[in-house]
Amino acid sequence: MRAFIYAAGRATRLGPEYARRPKILIELGGRSLLEWHVMRLREVGVTELTIITGHEREQIAVELPRLSQAHGLKICEIHNANFTEGSVLSFEVSLTTVLAGNDSVLLMDGDVLYPAEMLRRLIVSRHASALLVDRNYSTADDDPVLVPMRSGRPFDFVKRWTGEAEQIGESIGFFKVSPAELQIIASETRKRTVGEGRLDSYDDVLRVLVKADRFGAEDVTGLPWTEVDFPKDVEYARNEILPALAGSTIRGV
Repeated sequence: MRAFIYAAGRATRLGPEYARRPKILIELGGRSLLEWHVMRLREVGVTELTIITGHEREQIAVELPRLSQAHGLKICEIHNANFTEGSVLSFEVSLTTVLAGNDSVLLMDGDVLYPAEMLRRLIVSRHASALLVDRNYSTADDDPVLVPMRSGRPFDFVKRWTGEAEQIGESIGFFKVSPAELQIIASETRKRTVGEGRLDSYDDVLRVLVKADRFGAEDVTGLPWTEVDFPKDVEYARNEILPALAGSTIRGV
């Protein structure tokens, strides 16, 4: 299986300390967040990884040969020169490569620290296309993408969602997408490459598929993970999630 990690953004919410460094190169436990991704992907049998870069892309590019050799994973880079606009343009520059195969692919946010079990559940999901949800979420100091569900099926995918649902979870930011749904992603992305659409997020594209009932969901509630958006998230990842991941590895998670 091939994986695509979208890591073009400027990470402005992390403050001046990280203004000149891509978020995916933040060091956590002696490894960059990117290296943790590479290790997890190898654990679940992924053989090819493409990184979509933007902000300070040279710093990422220089790391790729070493990580590829160290972990036995083919790694390529695609640069989004328009990274200051909407993240949908990162989808746009990756479309040719994403559509090059006839297989399902993993589409992944770059700013998540997590166990390999999350990817395993996604890959082996009975759903042709699936996303991950965590029902233990908080909106107190963040603005997560919420996934309301009915009969186990997601029916929306948006921040600040309100309404009635049988279950609501937070999106992890990882997606398994089948070839059929990739064609829809391509079509929806291309609609947004001109005018105001260039400011859209790739979440806007994914929301179209969710609302069309093209995604199933896999529940990963209880697994240790965090998104890294703010300075406090870096400390939480180092002090809470990394120790939890070490313990879960011992237990086989």
